[in-house]
Amino acid sequence: MARGQRERVDRTTQVTRDYTINLHKRTHKIAFKKRAPRAIKEIRKFAHQNMGTTDVRIDTSLNTFVWGKGVRNVPTRVRVRISRKRNDDEDAKEKMYSLCTLVDVPSFKNLSTERVAE
Repeated sequence: MARGQRERVDRTTQVTRDYTINLHKRTHKIAFKKRAPRAIKEIRKFAHQNMGTTDVRIDTSLNTFVWGKGVRNVPTRVRVRISRKRNDDEDAKEKMYSLCTLVDVPSFKNLSTERVAE
């Protein structure tokens, strides 16, 4: 592969990856009453950028984790498992959707993006 060229990514395969999202830098300088909603929007935006699907679904466990300390005190980091899945709905606009679920970790030290075997 030539320098500066990137390999074409196939956006139609089913894949699952674990990511650590730093919510602190994404909600910095955001008004207190808008922090938790902005954190959810940033998780959706992150999943859209990494998985290439506009249909991003947030699991209830992840939603309660983000909102757990209130609207103001959003967690600093969150470990998320993002799965790109096939949309079985017949009248869906897209073939694929992303599902974001919470991964409980004791510490965020030395974690990197990992591909999860399904």
